[in-house]
Amino acid sequence: MKLVLNFSIFLLAFFSLSNESFSLTDYQLKRFCAKEKRVSLCIKNLQEKRSDLHKGRLIEIPVKPYKR
Repeated sequence: MKLVLNFSIFLLAFFSLSNESFSLTDYQLKRFCAKEKRVSLCIKNLQEKRSDLHKGRLIEIPVKPYKR
C-alpha cells in the first residue's frame, strides 16, 4: 500500500513539473538590468534568451553572486 502511494505521488510530481519553464517577465528584466551600464543592450539580450528558452533551445544562464 505504501509503495503504491509513493509511486503515485512520484508520477504526479513527474508529470506536473516535467515540461514547464519559468522565464522572467518584462518588469523583472528591467529591474535586473537597471544596474548595468547599457540597459537596453542587457534587456535585448535577456529577451533573446527568453525567446530561445520558449523555443526549446539551450541557453547559458549568468550567475551573479548574492550580496547582502
